[in-house]
Amino acid sequence: MWRVDSFFLRGYTVPVSEQEKMKYKTVSFGHYSTKDGNMIDIHTHILPGLDDGAGDIYDSIEMAELAFETGTEVIVATPHCNIPGLYTNYFGKEYCSTYQRTKEILSEEVPGLTLLAGMEVFTTEEVPRLLTEGKIFPINRTRYVLMEFDFGEDPDFAVEILQQVKEIRALPVIAHAERYEFVQDDPSIAYEWKRKGYEIQVNKGSFIGRFGERAQRTAYKLLDHNLITAVASDAHSPVQRTTCMSDAYEYLSKSYPKDYLEALFTDNPRYICNGLRPIQFQRIPFKRTHR
Repeated sequence: MWRVDSFFLRGYTVPVSEQEKMKYKTVSFGHYSTKDGNMIDIHTHILPGLDDGAGDIYDSIEMAELAFETGTEVIVATPHCNIPGLYTNYFGKEYCSTYQRTKEILSEEVPGLTLLAGMEVFTTEEVPRLLTEGKIFPINRTRYVLMEFDFGEDPDFAVEILQQVKEIRALPVIAHAERYEFVQDDPSIAYEWKRKGYEIQVNKGSFIGRFGERAQRTAYKLLDHNLITAVASDAHSPVQRTTCMSDAYEYLSKSYPKDYLEALFTDNPRYICNGLRPIQFQRIPFKRTHR
């Protein structure tokens, strides 16, 4: 069987100290700190013209400027990929040329901001094969793959495909887990995902109700049960669903420890970009309800 690590190579290295690498198996609050203003956003639609995100390079520049001005130093470009009848965006000439051109322009227009490559792959039964064929580009050429599902997906299908992806040694990062109806109905699914070693990304907008009450409630359940690996913007434009991460960080900082939030907004995204294992929190199981 082809394995995904026979194709992927390490990409750009996001600075991380040896001390940080060894620090955690589980988190104990109170002794972990990073510099302010260095968030890392692993889910954005900043590449122009590839999907429903940035419409042109000027949108990309504005998104990058807003991100950098509000404390983000690294952005992963993750255009939609493998959406039947809508966006394919497989790894190839168009993707590479768009990414390279955008990276060069942003390095001139927004020096200090680093743009990394990735994709948000829509999960179909073909995804394991597409991964082994090299058609899906992971986050920064690590083994971490940002995966999304149909919002009304059958949870059994999700279980099956995630297991197949794991068997080829790719590492699933489940995009905006709080938005799936089956997770909203039964958030213990997210607990099982984390138990199996999958990583979970939640959109920053969900915490302020951007995607509705059910997504907001589920986001907080995942946060309170230590099931979130990383918070990201899922930015689509410089006007709505933006790259500004600081608003959500500041909002959550009123109720949650700074060390916890830094792990979700900075440290874990950095580990993912470097192909390292993120900080693993002590998971809190959901209580069974009796009917």
